[in-house]
Amino acid sequence: MPTINFKGKGAVWNHHLSVPYQVLEKDNKLSIEGKNDNENLIIEGDNLVALKSLLPKYQGKIKCIYIDPPYNIGKNDSWVYSDNVNSPLIKSWIGKNVGIDDLTRHDKWLCMMTPRLKLLWELLDDHEGVIFISINEAEIHHLKQLMDQSFGEDKFVAITTIQSPSYVETTDSIKMNEFILIYKKSATHNLFGEVKTTEGRGTVGNTAQTMPTIEFPAGLKVVGVKDGVYSSIRKIGGNEDIELVGNKITIQDGKLLKSIKLKARWRNPGDLKKFFNNNCTPIVNKFKKKIVEVYLKGDRFMPYTVKESGEKFPSLITTANVPNINKKGSDELRELFGEKIFNYPKNTTLVKYILSFFDDTITVLDSFAGSGTTAQSVLDLNRENGGNRKFILIQLPEKIEKDTPAYKTGFGYIHEITRERVKRVIQHDKIDIGFSYFKLGAPIDAESILSGKLPTYKEFAKYVYYLATGETIDNEKSIDESRYFVGKDRGESIYLIYQKDKDKLKNMAVTLDWAEKISKKDKGKKIVYAPACFLDEEHLEKFNIQFVGVPYNLFEKK
Repeated sequence: MPTINFKGKGAVWNHHLSVPYQVLEKDNKLSIEGKNDNENLIIEGDNLVALKSLLPKYQGKIKCIYIDPPYNIGKNDSWVYSDNVNSPLIKSWIGKNVGIDDLTRHDKWLCMMTPRLKLLWELLDDHEGVIFISINEAEIHHLKQLMDQSFGEDKFVAITTIQSPSYVETTDSIKMNEFILIYKKSATHNLFGEVKTTEGRGTVGNTAQTMPTIEFPAGLKVVGVKDGVYSSIRKIGGNEDIELVGNKITIQDGKLLKSIKLKARWRNPGDLKKFFNNNCTPIVNKFKKKIVEVYLKGDRFMPYTVKESGEKFPSLITTANVPNINKKGSDELRELFGEKIFNYPKNTTLVKYILSFFDDTITVLDSFAGSGTTAQSVLDLNRENGGNRKFILIQLPEKIEKDTPAYKTGFGYIHEITRERVKRVIQHDKIDIGFSYFKLGAPIDAESILSGKLPTYKEFAKYVYYLATGETIDNEKSIDESRYFVGKDRGESIYLIYQKDKDKLKNMAVTLDWAEKISKKDKGKKIVYAPACFLDEEHLEKFNIQFVGVPYNLFEKK
């Protein structure tokens, strides 16, 4: 298979392995209490380090990742290389702006993306994980080669072209399109099945018109409607009505017992899209895993599409198949902040469309969070169809430049806008949703521990469990500091002899008394992390103990 080569590749290819694990410290003042506040996360910090810190809890568990990294187009999208890679070449890049005149800008971009993509890949669900990456023509060919080499050509799903809501002027052309590169974690996963859509159109005028019939199949789940038999369906609070064609609506065990057909008659065409998108009726709008998209095309026809789960992700996204895809994300921010505040943010339509292909309880990860479009998309979509999606945002505390719209607002850093946007969406929609705001804490590695930068017992215990098993701990309540117990994995107990006290830590060890006491209740195999061990091989074997030194063998896995 052809491979991609770039300056610095050898130094960054496995750099993600050397990145120290850093604890995530919650900032209660910046967090908001509410539903899912422990699952909706906003993390302030370098996304490379933050992604590493998510591994103990989320490795192999994220089904949907959407990222919008720097497009690397030059002056209007400049960025600074900041990874402290052990390479003289790369160290000379650190802190320098990557502009259009930089002859190594593509090399630097690939060096920046490589370790982050490797960690994102580890976080993806092993069976159903899919990553979507927004990009433009400047790096799409490099990114495709990098993904193929890193993850395998058999994991490639598609390159989708998007009718861009904005454009970037260059010296020789105007670029009107952007792209989404899609890869899946498992080659056998079939997120996008066969296309199954129905299309129709009705005449639009100043008089009443009739929508074509829309059919909903038997077995479809229904939310917000009690079991029973219904003879009609109507829009409440208006003159428009919906006609039920054929069978009555029979709901049994929360599902349609038989297929139904609906026909809508409208006096005001402008209300059509609003009706289907704003939960005006539970029957049509609250079907799980089915979205009814109704939109105007030109000035004479009203096309509609019934999109079922299993539909293929389109190779071309325009207003014809995804309404409002060309809406400017800056306008959405203007609605919340009262003025233009961010250059070229993604609009929520694109992210919501991506999320529509997944279960409505997923957690979506965005490690280039920017203004927070992904979080608003999750909150809006949950409000629209009653879902329970969660979000994880990561945003570097990048300083806002003077020539940007946000500078005059008083925000000093981009991550402040990210959090403020989520807060304002929650307040604007008056929803009982919360989030936890985290900052990167002390690193957990041999050098840090030896220097006295110590994590709490629980933080260290969760990481030790990950080191010992390669998996995240499911039951954090099992952690018991009083007896140094972390948890169990496949019949093996994991212990950590540790205290957040440098002086006490120097004298802590696996002793004969402790081993005898623990073995009375736990005769099975035990892996024990501790600063020292006073038992010889014979006694370790007798008590069925595998000793791992802290910090000297901190990163040693079974």
